[in-house]
Amino acid sequence: MTLAPAGSTWAGSHHYAARGLARPRSVEELQELVTAEPRLRALGSRHSFTDLADTDGVLVGLDAMPRTVELDTDARTVRVAAGMRYGDVAVDLHGQGWALGNLASLPHISVGGAVATGTHGSGIRNGSLATAVAAIEFVDGRGELVRLARGDEAFEGAVVALGLLGVVTHLELDVEPAYDIRQTLYEGMTWDALLGDLDGVLGAAYSVSAFTRWREVEQVWVKSRDAVPDELFGAHRAPAQRHMIAGMPTENTTAQLGVPGPWHERLPHFRLGFMPSGGEELQTEYFVARERGAEAIEAVRGLADRIEPLLLVSELRTIAADDLWLSGAEGRDTLALHFTWVRDLERVPALLPALEERLLPLGARAHWGKLFAAGPDVWRPRYRRWADFAALRRRFDPERRFANAWAERVLG
Repeated sequence: MTLAPAGSTWAGSHHYAARGLARPRSVEELQELVTAEPRLRALGSRHSFTDLADTDGVLVGLDAMPRTVELDTDARTVRVAAGMRYGDVAVDLHGQGWALGNLASLPHISVGGAVATGTHGSGIRNGSLATAVAAIEFVDGRGELVRLARGDEAFEGAVVALGLLGVVTHLELDVEPAYDIRQTLYEGMTWDALLGDLDGVLGAAYSVSAFTRWREVEQVWVKSRDAVPDELFGAHRAPAQRHMIAGMPTENTTAQLGVPGPWHERLPHFRLGFMPSGGEELQTEYFVARERGAEAIEAVRGLADRIEPLLLVSELRTIAADDLWLSGAEGRDTLALHFTWVRDLERVPALLPALEERLLPLGARAHWGKLFAAGPDVWRPRYRRWADFAALRRRFDPERRFANAWAERVLG
C-alpha cells in the first residue's frame, strides 16, 4: 500500500514521526495492513494536540473507507464509519429525521477519534460522546474483526480505549427523533453569581458553557430545547452574535440570538464549513468531580496572572457520570475546565505543572487528547479499572502493535 506523508496535527502542535500514512479502502485491506505492520496507529481528524496518535510505524487514516450511515429505527441506533466527521454524520442523520443526543463544540472531529479519547459536549444530564456508543467494531492486533456491544464483557473498556486495542472501523450510536435547539448568549455574570450556584447556572438548560479568561466571566452560552429568560443569574442576553475568542470572526460560530434551529446547527459552537476555535493553538483540559467544581475554579483563578498572557479563552462545562473505564467522567458527575492557549510550545507546557499543582489535589483527571504534564503514577489510582484495561490490551494486542511513546509515557 502506498504511503502518504504523515503531516501534522490540525493546529500544527505536533509533526508526526511515523513512516507515512496508509489509507485502506476496506476492512479487508485494513486487516491485511495490521497483520503486515509491526507498529501502527489509527489517525482520526488530527484534532489531538500531542503524539497520542503517533507511531514509529505507520499511521492509518480511515477517510478512504466507505461512508456508512445505517439507521435502525427499531433499535434507535445508527451504524457509522469511524472515520466520518460528526458534522457529516449529523447532516445525513437529520435528513432522515433523527438526531444524536449531544455533540462536541467542533463538528469537524471524527467519530472514532472523539469516542476513543473521551471527548464531550456539555450538559449536566448529558454524558460524553462515548456514552452514546451502543456497539463498537475494530480490527485488533491479531488482524481479527471484533464487535462488542453493551452488555458484552469488556465493552466498557473498549469504548474509550485511546486506539490501544485496535483500529475502530464502525460504531453504533444511540439516536432519537430530530429536535430543535435555540442558542442564547449571556454577558455580565459575576463570579459571585456563578460560584454561588454553579450547578444552577450550568444546569439552567440542555447545554451550558461559561467562558472566561479568569479575570471575569465573559460569556455564558446556553443551548436550550425550550424558551430561555432575558436574564440568567443577573446576566443579560448578548445583543449580537459573538465568538468566545476576542478578534475572531463571528461567522465561524453557530447561530445565536435565541433563534431556534436544527440540533446539529446549534449544539456545536462552530460551523462545519469554517475554521473552528482559534486555529493555531494548544489545548488543555482537566476534569474534576462537579461537587468540587467551585474549589477548582477558585484554585485556577489564583493563577490568573500567569495564565492570562498565554490564554485565548477558557471554557467551563459539565459531563454526566459514566461507567467507561478510561473516561474522564467515569464514576462521577464532572466539571471540565478547558484552556485554549496560544501556540507556544515552550511556555505553555512549562505552565502546566503549576496548574496541576492546584488541580490534582482535587482529584483532577486530564483529557487524553490534550496537553498535560503528569504521568502514570498520578493517573493510575484515579481510574478504578486501570489494571483491567492493561489486561484488555494484552488480550486484543498481544504483540503491542498499537503501543507508542505516548502510551509508555502516560500509561506506563
